[in-house]
Amino acid sequence: MKNRAKALFNDAIKKVKEADEELCRPEEDVVSVLICKKSQRATEGFLKGYLLYNGIDPSESNTLEDLYKQCRAFNKNFKKIDLSSFECKALDFDARQCDEISKVSKCYTTADKLDTFLRDEQVIN
Repeated sequence: MKNRAKALFNDAIKKVKEADEELCRPEEDVVSVLICKKSQRATEGFLKGYLLYNGIDPSESNTLEDLYKQCRAFNKNFKKIDLSSFECKALDFDARQCDEISKVSKCYTTADKLDTFLRDEQVIN
């Protein structure tokens, strides 16, 4: 399970970096749905990776909210992470919600905070 967790963490870190690169482009060139999708996938990877890292099978979780609740039940410190910026809590989301830079930058910020949180918890380095 630890190898699967590490692979998920590595992919999530990559997706956060890609979302950051897209967000740093001139506003007229930004593809907001890419930022949202990459941020959401990064968040999913971090949460699933955390569960696997701790020996918990996340396969029954169908939403980011389900994954988050499992993580929070295992580690109360997850209350520091706020997923409310994601209007698309399902893992299969509607891209029409990702049309504003302000919305997708909040999703990116959530994924980035989760990355920092897991580093602070010394789960990833």
